[in-house]
Amino acid sequence: MHLPVIRESTWQFTVYQSMTNRNTHYTTIQHVLQMQDIIEMQHCNLLCLPENYQMRYYLYHAASWPHLLMVAEDCGKIVGYVLAKMDDEADSDDPPHGHITSLSVLRPYRKLGLATKLMQAAQEQMPIIFQAQWVSLHVRKSNTAAFHLYSKSLGYEIHKLEARYYADKEDAYDMRKYFKKADDKGDDKSKEKQQQTSENPEGGDDDIDKLLKSIEKSKGAAGGGGGGSSSGGGKKKKK
Repeated sequence: MHLPVIRESTWQFTVYQSMTNRNTHYTTIQHVLQMQDIIEMQHCNLLCLPENYQMRYYLYHAASWPHLLMVAEDCGKIVGYVLAKMDDEADSDDPPHGHITSLSVLRPYRKLGLATKLMQAAQEQMPIIFQAQWVSLHVRKSNTAAFHLYSKSLGYEIHKLEARYYADKEDAYDMRKYFKKADDKGDDKSKEKQQQTSENPEGGDDDIDKLLKSIEKSKGAAGGGGGGSSSGGGKKKKK
């Protein structure tokens, strides 16, 4: 089974540098491209997380939202993944929004920024392709490392606490990150400009007055300089 290639990866960065031969290894963040990628995703999940899924659940994500499955690959080996989707609840009245189902990075590759890059790669597709307004996820209340990643590095905020969310009855934080639309930036600039104008409504007249004064000053300086030069040239030398 070959999944469609959505676009070429733009994420590439150094993961580690060998101290023996100084060869630099690179990990590439890319879309899931083939069935083998999904098999390795499941293997990574089984090694790292207590929440595990059957293969058909990965295939459902890959068939429905191929844009949102990202893997980190190092020398042909899948070392991390993010499994994401769009909310597909039929009775939901909420605007379009995404959800991070699972995120995992193999232990030797942690604390290298891979999790952040995987999340960013999946998140950037949601508003572009699916017009998502936010993305949500669940994290264990006791998982302080993951909570720090989501809140500090990626800008997620706690939406609510869901009691006994996991199979072992542990509570979970329901967290959200809202996407900022491109036109919102323009609105912010216009609001800032309007605020500056309201604070100084006569600012435009002051600028014109300053400009007129500077022009008059430059004319006066030019007139004085020209007269001195010509009078100096008309004087006769005394014998």
